[in-house]
Amino acid sequence: MNTRTQVLLWAAQRVSGALLGLFVLVHLAVIIYAVRNGLTAGEILGRTRGNAGWASFYALFAFAVSIHASIGLRAVCTEVLGWQGRGRDFALLMFGVLLFAWGLRAVWAVTGA
Repeated sequence: MNTRTQVLLWAAQRVSGALLGLFVLVHLAVIIYAVRNGLTAGEILGRTRGNAGWASFYALFAFAVSIHASIGLRAVCTEVLGWQGRGRDFALLMFGVLLFAWGLRAVWAVTGA
C-alpha cells in the first residue's frame, strides 16, 4: 500500500475518533438529562421523532463509527492475523458499509426521519 493511502487512513482514524469523542459526550449528556428529568422512553421518542437535527447527529455518529471501526479492524487483521491485500480491504469495506446501514436503521427507528 502506498504512503499516501496510509496517511489518509491514519488521518481518517484520528478524525473519526475525535468526532466519536464529541458524539459520545453529547449522547451521554442527553441520557443524563433524560434520566434526571424522569423522561420515559415514549417521551424521548416523542421528542426525537421527525427531528432532522437528531437524525443528522445520529447519522453522522453512525458514519464515524463505521469509519473508525473498519480502519481499526483493518489494523487488527493485519497485525494479529497477518491478513493483507485486496480481500481484506474489500471485506472491511463491506463491514463498514454494513455497520453504517445498521446505524442508519437505528437512526430511522428513533427519529423516523
